[in-house]
Amino acid sequence: MTADRTKPVVRTPYGDVRGRYEDGIAVFRGIPYAAPPFGPRRFRPPVPPTPWEGVRDAGAFGPTPPKPPYSEAFARLLSDPVVPGDDCLNLNVWTPEPGRGARLPVLVWIHGGALTRGSSAVPVYDGHAFARDGVVLVSINYRLGVEGYGLFPDAPPNPGLRDQLAALEWVRDAIAEFGGDPDRVTVFGQSAGSISVGALLAAPQTQGLFRRAVLQSGPPESASRDKVRRMVRRMASRLKIPATAEAFAAVDRELLLRTQAEVGRLSTPVLGGPAFGIVVDGDLVPRDPMEALVEEGAAPGVDLLLGWTRDEYRLWLVPGGLLERVDRLGPVALAGAMARCHCGSEVPRGYRALHPDARPAELLGQMVTDHLLRIPLHRLADARTTPSYVYEFAWPSNLPDLGACHALELGFVFDTGDVPESAKLAGEGAPQELADAMHSTWVRFAAEGDPGWDAWDASHPVRIFGADGPPLVHGPRDRELALWDAEPATPLTPAESTPALRPLPGLPRRSTAPLSAVRRLRRSGGARRP
Repeated sequence: MTADRTKPVVRTPYGDVRGRYEDGIAVFRGIPYAAPPFGPRRFRPPVPPTPWEGVRDAGAFGPTPPKPPYSEAFARLLSDPVVPGDDCLNLNVWTPEPGRGARLPVLVWIHGGALTRGSSAVPVYDGHAFARDGVVLVSINYRLGVEGYGLFPDAPPNPGLRDQLAALEWVRDAIAEFGGDPDRVTVFGQSAGSISVGALLAAPQTQGLFRRAVLQSGPPESASRDKVRRMVRRMASRLKIPATAEAFAAVDRELLLRTQAEVGRLSTPVLGGPAFGIVVDGDLVPRDPMEALVEEGAAPGVDLLLGWTRDEYRLWLVPGGLLERVDRLGPVALAGAMARCHCGSEVPRGYRALHPDARPAELLGQMVTDHLLRIPLHRLADARTTPSYVYEFAWPSNLPDLGACHALELGFVFDTGDVPESAKLAGEGAPQELADAMHSTWVRFAAEGDPGWDAWDASHPVRIFGADGPPLVHGPRDRELALWDAEPATPLTPAESTPALRPLPGLPRRSTAPLSAVRRLRRSGGARRP
């Protein structure tokens, strides 16, 4: 809209915004796509922002949604800036060529953080490299925790997911003015952001809003309504209030966040527990997203890129020393994993046979990762009629014990390895050539729909990033995943167990051991996943 090479001005559906040129890239931060979700709008679906007169400054990140801080152990590894203010339903745009006519591909980023933490202001998510390479990058904020995913009898479910839908509708209506092509939108997310992408894929209201999707370390899934209700009820019990939106809205915001953190502090992907999640609501989420995508063929024309990191579980177990606790518990921990994964002893027996030298924590972590991530993503890729492409990130962090952990790939995808916040997780000296390979893959997929390797078929081609050996491997996880299809077997016997797996004296083998093991693991410590 403007030729000013210092502060570009672009028109949005609600008013003009003034950004900044940074190293030749036009950057617009903190643009509202919905009204502040407080006061009478608290716990309600988003509504459009009030239009403004004149030109609104978009030079700084907007307010971040309410969220508790990470625990000290996680804060050493993950950054989560806080920007105060109520106008938290905002987004950011990086573009190399603002103004109609460019028709560039668009990537819309949905951050992770267990639906309780994170924001678009995390420096690792800077969109400069994508814009440098000809893609318009949009990153969004959405409501988190009890504000976005609490389940109440007097408020509609999933307001945080409805925020994401509103942001995608803003992209459809506004992105051409920033140089983007509304017909070439790719939505991508990691962890809880990837789970959100899966729900949006299956939502009837998103048809036509995006053409491609990337799911990083998170499958399409819905949470049990009872699980979310337990989270809300436990908060209500601590606060001594009814479990209603009206009562929660009257609680001091900081007290609400502290209570949420206290109630959820022992929930992890490994141990389970009450947590916030996307629930089936009969509207935006009419049924479980995986069922809709696999059984009903939802989103038939959307190409997919999906994958995981080799050692996802290490970010869940290493902070706070839970990795060592799991190793000490040995068979009790594996019994807990059996309960968490709803499997019999044939599965850990098979993992032990395939990995005879692995520590108990490694076996448990890989079992849970396969159950939560790899099996669902395999199943999704198997069911698609449009092309799907699968990857694994395998480069180990330079920091001790983290390996190729959950979220480590993000600095490589965004090509932001030079920011200090990336080094918090990767350590110093992360390989730039790996960032070049991953980042260019995401750019190519957004632009062309083909990331550069064979689409998923019966041979299970997987692009491996960051490991020694060939970059394309067929069926690298097939032996482990096949164990989950085996017929139930008898419990592990002492003769079959290695010393690390030998059952503890007096421990029941099948019926009550898993539940008691999970409780014992929870008492031993843990932290909410990022």
